[in-house]
Amino acid sequence: MNAQTVRATLEKDPREVASMFDGVARRYDITNTVLSFGQDRAWRKATRRALRLQPGEVVLDLAAGTGVSTVELAKSGATVVAADFSQGMLQAGRWRKVPMVAGDALHLPFADSVFDAVTISFGLRNVADIDAALAELRRVTKPGGRLVVCEFSAPVVPVLRTGYMEYLMKALPAVARSVSSNPDAYVYLAESIRAWPDQGELAVKIANAGWSGVQWRNLTGGIVALHRATC
Repeated sequence: MNAQTVRATLEKDPREVASMFDGVARRYDITNTVLSFGQDRAWRKATRRALRLQPGEVVLDLAAGTGVSTVELAKSGATVVAADFSQGMLQAGRWRKVPMVAGDALHLPFADSVFDAVTISFGLRNVADIDAALAELRRVTKPGGRLVVCEFSAPVVPVLRTGYMEYLMKALPAVARSVSSNPDAYVYLAESIRAWPDQGELAVKIANAGWSGVQWRNLTGGIVALHRATC
């Protein structure tokens, strides 16, 4: 997929998105650290804390990519399963000592009510049907289980919002060209962030999928938001 010619919207071809992530897999983690100025590490820790995981619990880390987020979650003592639909991403993270499963967010290869908690970080905006993915996550979660969505969102400070949008569309692709194995893909990713619902809109989507007690907390001034809910 040529990200320079494909415009990012909330309607996505799963095969094209998977192909794009296959193309960036080799240097995906280091590129994310550079582009986020190292904030990605803090966001992963915040996600782990928001899930309130306990030793012995079984957790699904959806859209786990190379498994770097899964390793962070596993520090809790819980058993964490990484799932992603990009074979390239899973292959790039195969050396990490966490269970990895190839799976589509819209058709998860798990039985009903098997996970104590589920999470998806920076992946929900790349699925073809957000509502269906949220419902599918609920299907595989035990009654009373937790959901945490970590995703880019809308900065809450006007000055920060303006500078952030400028960075997304101008500086981010330029930086990506120096560190990414597929820099064109980051044009698509920047556009997908701009097209994404804000904090309140995403909260409504989560509630409409059957989750209860939806709350969110802003990180880095709202550049990222953590949405938490229960099954």
